Amino acid sequence: MVKEIMRDPMFLQRKSVDAGPMDMPTAIDLLDTLKANFEGCVGMAANMIGVSKRIIAISDNRKYILMFNPEIIKGYGEYETEEGCLSLDGERKTKRFKTIQVKYTTDKFKQTTRTFTGFTAQIIQHEVDHCNGILI
Repeated sequence: MVKEIMRDPMFLQRKSVDAGPMDMPTAIDLLDTLKANFEGCVGMAANMIGVSKRIIAISDNRKYILMFNPEIIKGYGEYETEEGCLSLDGERKTKRFKTIQVKYTTDKFKQTTRTFTGFTAQIIQHEVDHCNGILI
């Protein structure tokens, strides 16, 4: 189900709690909401639809990836960029890594570690920040 986008900064600045198999309905809603906002959005965290769980959904060249409890364990090649967010107005400067290594649980609930680069890495970093209550 497509959900309304949360815009309350006080809610968005709260750290999300770990997610598990019982949170799959939230993950599906998150994915539906991301797909519905495809024209202006390439990633979302569950708190953006009003649920404080550590779940993110991203579009990697229109291949959708769900991550439960993502954790960036390494980052390489720091750079400065500007980002926008559906939950916030305008763009803001932020620092990101060109390459990241992420540990997460898949939508099949298998623990995995994977390396991402470029724009996909940037998207993941933005959404993990959301999980940690960090707004750009």
